[in-house]
Amino acid sequence: MRRTRSTYAVAAMAAGLTLSLTLAACSSTEDDTASGSAPSATSSMEMDHSEMDAVAPVSTGDPFADARTAAAHMPETGLTLATGLAAATGTTGEVDSDAATLRAGLTAMLQEHVYLTGIGVATAYTAGPESPEFAAAKAALDGNTDDLAAAVTDLAGEEKGTAFHDLWDAHVGYFVDYAVAKKSGDQAAADAAQAELAGYTTDAGAFFEDISAGNLPAAAVAEALGMHVSTMSAAIDALAAGEPTASDTLRAAAEHVGMDAATIAGGLAAGAGLSGDAMDDAATLRANLTAMLQEHVYLAAFAVFNAYTAEGGVESPAFTAAAATLDANSVALSEAVASLAGEENGTAFLDLWREHIGFFVDYAVADATGDEEARQQALTDLDGYRPQAGAFFEEISSGELPADDVAAGLGMHVSTLAGAIDSLAAALVA
Repeated sequence: MRRTRSTYAVAAMAAGLTLSLTLAACSSTEDDTASGSAPSATSSMEMDHSEMDAVAPVSTGDPFADARTAAAHMPETGLTLATGLAAATGTTGEVDSDAATLRAGLTAMLQEHVYLTGIGVATAYTAGPESPEFAAAKAALDGNTDDLAAAVTDLAGEEKGTAFHDLWDAHVGYFVDYAVAKKSGDQAAADAAQAELAGYTTDAGAFFEDISAGNLPAAAVAEALGMHVSTMSAAIDALAAGEPTASDTLRAAAEHVGMDAATIAGGLAAGAGLSGDAMDDAATLRANLTAMLQEHVYLAAFAVFNAYTAEGGVESPAFTAAAATLDANSVALSEAVASLAGEENGTAFLDLWREHIGFFVDYAVADATGDEEARQQALTDLDGYRPQAGAFFEEISSGELPADDVAAGLGMHVSTLAGAIDSLAAALVA
């Protein structure tokens, strides 16, 4: 349902407090510095903020397209961080081999498929399957399908790419059919959709065995995709039932396809004779950072979506659960930091990351309440976060991650995610 600015204004103030207290940290670091202590999150600013160009939100007005744009910068950020951190920590393998690149790309695209499907279903349930909002959500999902097909084309040629597109697009349609059936209570139609999805897993298994020159056995692929069907269906069930914890179920489905991406990338790389090892430590670091950073964007968007649409807004069980799911992503990233750089560095960055999340909360609140002064202040604060984070990464990576490069990359994160928030507010707040 749409929330008016007046009703949201009171609830919005609670959002800042709720998220500031509940959203935890993320990023990646390396071993403790020579001094043996972690750099302070607030004292690490060594860059002159006045020398940096201020970021400006980039928005098309389409929240689904803008969310994709915001997420699209995360794989590059993951590569940048993985490259510096792997060099600083002596991680074995190659971060930028062809096989590692394939794995990271498939990880991002398959994870995006899950989140766009979930957000699309939520939109259909909120605005209706015939609404312009759902049409825009479906267009974003179709864009993801096009990207996956293009990746197959690069490896196996135009004919195989087209065949994959048709096969994948059909399975997306079966999920839509299942979602509509579950929401309307039509169990016969839901069962029919599940039968189609089961047939898809068999067809897809045979397809991947063919294009991988046998390196991906059909039965193994079918089994893995069967888990994708079951976890995605569980997420749709939770959304249809209005369960507050639907965001957790959706995240579980996204985590599963990360494992599928590793398996599929390994088989396709072997079949195509790509350089590198998709499963070495450096490739795994890159894929994991890609997954967690992109997930941060989509879970943040899902939390804002619930704040704007759920009955009760930021006080609703749906928003509370979505914020907790976003926190789980932050905790996972924090644990990745600790594994590379130790607890002290992880804790220091947690404080810095939590602060930047708070600035995004301030921005979302300002958007929802029409407070342009607060909106500009939030952008100024986000600008200030970038050089702090850049200096932090440069210090803990012993210079492998130049502060300027990190800050520039975070500028893209700020401008695109702020733009997506703008579009969500325009579409969902009356």
